[in-house]
Amino acid sequence: MKVVIAGSSGLIGTALVAALRRDGHQVCRLVRRAAAAPDEFTWDPAHARLDERALRGADAVVNLCGAGIADRRWDGRYKQLLRDSRITPTDVLATAVAAAGVPTLVNASGAHYYGSETGDAVIDETSPAGTDFLARLCQDWEAATETATAAGVRAVLIRSAVVLAPNGGMLAKLHPLYWAGLGGRLGSGRQYFPWISLDDEVGAIVFALTHPEISGPLNATGPAPVTNAEFTRALGRALHRPTPFIVPGFAVRALVGELADSILHGPRAIPAVLEDAGYTHRHPTIGAALSAAVDRG
Repeated sequence: MKVVIAGSSGLIGTALVAALRRDGHQVCRLVRRAAAAPDEFTWDPAHARLDERALRGADAVVNLCGAGIADRRWDGRYKQLLRDSRITPTDVLATAVAAAGVPTLVNASGAHYYGSETGDAVIDETSPAGTDFLARLCQDWEAATETATAAGVRAVLIRSAVVLAPNGGMLAKLHPLYWAGLGGRLGSGRQYFPWISLDDEVGAIVFALTHPEISGPLNATGPAPVTNAEFTRALGRALHRPTPFIVPGFAVRALVGELADSILHGPRAIPAVLEDAGYTHRHPTIGAALSAAVDRG
């Protein structure tokens, strides 16, 4: 299978490229600079430019583009960047996929599609969309694939939870605090924290690529949802560090602003589509996912 990947240099993209190549697939990477290797093709989504050779003979395109949600405090400019870095590249790729006749598009999205006010309700792929900024962002992000679906392309929308990885992502930011004994729950701690291990995030994408019966939204989450308090205790156990502190909600808001809504609230999302299709998680519990990340970090 020939797979073209946009966003291949990020945390998930790097791991996905390696996994696909281990399985014997041909991988081509879209880069926003001059191509410097045989597997690279230049594209410029801001100007809707894509090397036409990139999609020739492709069986699937995977789009992982997007600026980091928690990379900095949100202001109007950064919120616009979050939108532009997702919606514009997706629109360009969907149009190119449709024109080239590529049969499959796997597109990133987020578990916060469901919004921040779902409480204890169990959330699967049939649950309604939320109304906050991240929920609307995910809706518009997914809607940008419609050019492809209208042309008969199978589109899989990967609604990812927070990815727990050994050497990057959220855990890289938390490790120093926990090692210093400063770990603790955020707000009430009762809010749900959607999570998935890096191995299972990649596994879910590969599973979607290789199972043509799957289309539409797919929750890439661990099968056993936990609250923030449960996550905090599990990370403390994995690192053998105490987690005595409580960061009040008002302090979280003072520190990160509007982003606090997605930290102090979260969906109790489950991977119903994945499990119904027969996917088996390598790390089915938060303890297993964190132990794997810590041991390999």
